[in-house]
Amino acid sequence: MTLTLGMITLDTTDPSPLAAWWSAQTGATVEAENDGWFVVLQLPGGPRLGFQKVDDPTPGKNRMHLDLGAASGDLDAEVERLVDAGATLVAERSMGDFRWVTLADPDGNQFCVAEH
Repeated sequence: MTLTLGMITLDTTDPSPLAAWWSAQTGATVEAENDGWFVVLQLPGGPRLGFQKVDDPTPGKNRMHLDLGAASGDLDAEVERLVDAGATLVAERSMGDFRWVTLADPDGNQFCVAEH
């Protein structure tokens, strides 16, 4: 028996605007809104993202995060676009010739972007 990935869910105090931000950044479509308490996005060709309303999200660095690829192949341009859209630059990183950037979404959830 094996598991399959159903959805990646982020806790937030305000699911609708955070889901809208992620939808705009990834081209995802809104699959369900559930009166704003649990918003589900379908990523193009990928898993679903869920945004769940909670009174008090877990503080500190998230233990799990999204690793995303810059579809354009231009990491710097993609990072600039995300920052202009409201993301916060956390750190630029590299290992050998592999480079990635850690950002935070408007709710402070960290994610990484690398060249695709």
